[in-house]
Amino acid sequence: MMSAKRLCLSAILLLAAVMPAYAHVGIGTTSSFMAGFMHPLSGLDHMTVMIAVGLWAALKGGKAVWAWPAAFVGVMLVGGGLGMLHMPLPFVEPGILASVVALGLLVALAVDLPVSAGVAIIGLFALFHGHAHGTEVPENAGGLEYMAGFAIATVLLHATGIAAGLGLGVRFRGLARAAGAACAAVGVGLVFGVL
Repeated sequence: MMSAKRLCLSAILLLAAVMPAYAHVGIGTTSSFMAGFMHPLSGLDHMTVMIAVGLWAALKGGKAVWAWPAAFVGVMLVGGGLGMLHMPLPFVEPGILASVVALGLLVALAVDLPVSAGVAIIGLFALFHGHAHGTEVPENAGGLEYMAGFAIATVLLHATGIAAGLGLGVRFRGLARAAGAACAAVGVGLVFGVL
């Protein structure tokens, strides 16, 4: 029980140490692999959503363990391409904020949806995340290095969520759900500008 408390405390401290969300067009350097790789690690919105996808996939199990993260990364890259082409997408920022709250709640409540429904939900949110970052790529940069870095960091964060969810197993399933509740709380804090 003590190691579970330490794990929870460590996760809270890690989330508290992360820089504020930067899911806004035009913020930061966006023309290199390293900039793309560091971007998901630079804000609470990115970290919580990516880890929540992995946690939710682990709670669901089966095909969801690979299908949900793969859907996120694939649709995120499509959204990034649309953003780089300057194709408008409404509600990008609200969609990103909604993803933090919604995915946190899906984990906290251990919502058991069919894999295809999870793909649809995750894909919608991934489109917003990808589009926001595709629009950040400068006109004079191809953006492929940036998107490759962003995709790899996203995969690693999904893997972290999956590993945590599977590692906690059935016995500590409540901790994974508590992490989902923390994600939703972060989302509410971002919506109201508290974080």
